[in-house]
Amino acid sequence: MKRLMYVLLFVLLAGTVYAQQAKYVFYFIGDGMGVNQVNGTEMYLAEQEGRIGVKPLLFTTFPVAGMATTFSATNSVTDSSAAGTALATGAKTYNGAIGMDDDKNVLQTVAEKAKKAGKKVGVTTSVSVDHATPAAFYAHQPNRNMYYEIALDLPKAGFDFYAGGGFLKPTTTADKQEAPSIFPIIEEAGYTIARGLDEYKAKAGDAKKMVLIQKEGAEPSCLPYAIDRQEGDLTLAEITESAISFLTKGDKKGFFLMVEGGKIDWACHGNDPATAFEEVIDMDNAIKVAYEFYKKHPKETLIVVTADHETGGIGLGTSKYELHLKSLMNQKQSQDLLSRSITDLRKMRKVINWEEIKDFLGEKMGFWKELPVTWEQEKMLRDAYEESFVNKHVVFEESLYAKTEPLAVAAKKVMSQIAMVGWTSGNHTAGYVPVFAVGAGSKLFMGKMDNTEIPKRIAKAAGYK
Repeated sequence: MKRLMYVLLFVLLAGTVYAQQAKYVFYFIGDGMGVNQVNGTEMYLAEQEGRIGVKPLLFTTFPVAGMATTFSATNSVTDSSAAGTALATGAKTYNGAIGMDDDKNVLQTVAEKAKKAGKKVGVTTSVSVDHATPAAFYAHQPNRNMYYEIALDLPKAGFDFYAGGGFLKPTTTADKQEAPSIFPIIEEAGYTIARGLDEYKAKAGDAKKMVLIQKEGAEPSCLPYAIDRQEGDLTLAEITESAISFLTKGDKKGFFLMVEGGKIDWACHGNDPATAFEEVIDMDNAIKVAYEFYKKHPKETLIVVTADHETGGIGLGTSKYELHLKSLMNQKQSQDLLSRSITDLRKMRKVINWEEIKDFLGEKMGFWKELPVTWEQEKMLRDAYEESFVNKHVVFEESLYAKTEPLAVAAKKVMSQIAMVGWTSGNHTAGYVPVFAVGAGSKLFMGKMDNTEIPKRIAKAAGYK
């Protein structure tokens, strides 16, 4: 009888351990996505339906929710590389470090642990493959700006699937010396490089390892913003779908896949609320792809969604107890594209009058046509027009990822004022970031935690050593 009880106890314990083991791991990181980016997006979606409240994103319906602190080893406000390293390795480091600790010793990443455990591994992003967050999972360099050296670490890691916009410095070292292109180096290491989705589909069947980037001639630094997307542009959802199909090819032991929604951060650096909310929605669309996979393998799949830090210090409400997020629907393109359109307008014609500019902004932003503009707001726009178009004194505003025409700067400020969205910064803040999880081992992610805990808990849920 006692022996039977021991056997039953062993079976129960084994069953409990098995239930917590995640064979398939999805790790979604929304760059710059603080709690207000998420909450604002849900309220923005609700207002589009003509009601006050929230329309939940898929990932906010996950049964487990928590929040994480993000400070680095050297500052209360982290940069993306230190935060990416924390989310990849479970260790704090200095701002600027990629996969290295304070003393510049190499740190093992959760992706490397997954590979060691026999899993297939994918690292993907909506920005460049050598950018801070994806790099933190496969590279080990003392400075995030060492793009060429980071790219050389990609084949050394030996992961199975990489994807993103492209590579920032494929032939130039950190000390600005010309060097052999990283593309043949990556191919010689056994990787197939696919430029665009069609090429991926044609090559994936025979490829052992894959690097998927945008079509030839596309901007290598990133995919287009969701608000600017044209037919045929590569999307984060398509990257996620491609990664799953590739990582499950001949699969026996499972996979680990990191997916970064990298341009939420870029939009928030530019204080562009409509573009930022559309980027959060875009990442949610990629999460939907993973969730479809989860529904087929619910006992073996873990999905974790978090962020590396908050960007912009976004505030939902400015003075009155109101928000007018529905007004953001009138914005037809990102501030980056609006800025380029204004530059093209200036180059095209020597003289452009104020009424033409009003028509232009009415078409692009809805000002005057759909959205009332106050006298003070019109003055802000007109002053920017006078200075840059009449006086020919054009001073671009520089943020981390964009140089913006003065008229576009004024337009984005007016749009935020109309929507009653506030900003405290053009950079990162120390705000909490959300953590959501569903699936095998998801209960490990409940409550408040530090960002260094997240990869440790993923490793525990998946049984990585």
